[in-house]
Amino acid sequence: MKSDLFSDEYLAQPATAPGMTLQNSKSIKYAVHGEMYARQGSMIAFRGSLQFERKGQGIGGLLKRAVTGEGLPLMTVSGQGEAWFAQEAANCFIVDIEPGDALTINGRNVLCFDPTLSYEIKTVKGAGMTGGGLFNSLFTGYGKLGVICEGSPIVIPVTGQAPVYVDTDAVVGWSAQLSTSLHRSQSVGSMIRGGSGEAVQLMLQGEGFVIVRPSEGTPQKAAAH
Repeated sequence: MKSDLFSDEYLAQPATAPGMTLQNSKSIKYAVHGEMYARQGSMIAFRGSLQFERKGQGIGGLLKRAVTGEGLPLMTVSGQGEAWFAQEAANCFIVDIEPGDALTINGRNVLCFDPTLSYEIKTVKGAGMTGGGLFNSLFTGYGKLGVICEGSPIVIPVTGQAPVYVDTDAVVGWSAQLSTSLHRSQSVGSMIRGGSGEAVQLMLQGEGFVIVRPSEGTPQKAAAH
């Protein structure tokens, strides 16, 4: 049988080392030797001897997710083998987090990560009870984090002289040393989101960067129970 479909570009090669690699721009392959974490429902294929189990977040994490609809529903993947992860053909990126780094990411943009990373669901300071970024996941430690983004992300530098204002539904994440607050601007409210009149943005100040997606997203599919 002959086809461009069977070219090396699309062929899954055996892993040469444990851990996370990009299979292509839309999926991440993880060579599991022990344990790793991934968002529930994101596994699209695997081979080898692997087990998949829901991972609890504790009462606090569950409460925040119930109140906001956000959060980070996880599963533990353990054993020996290879697994592939993706989420509705979103673009995939691997972030290397080193000691001293701190990255806050919206739970909807987390795909998978190494067990050596620490994470906790944090309240976004100054956000009040509004917006899609009320609770984000803070990652620290050492390891790789798989991030997804609908469309091509935009990484905007933030400086002390130039704070950045972002739509809470479009923000993917930011360097955790930035300070956050809500910004109300009636003057631009009628010009964003197709003239919806929205007039509240998340303001980020300090030295670092913020990642946004070129989409405010679509309603999430209801999870299967």
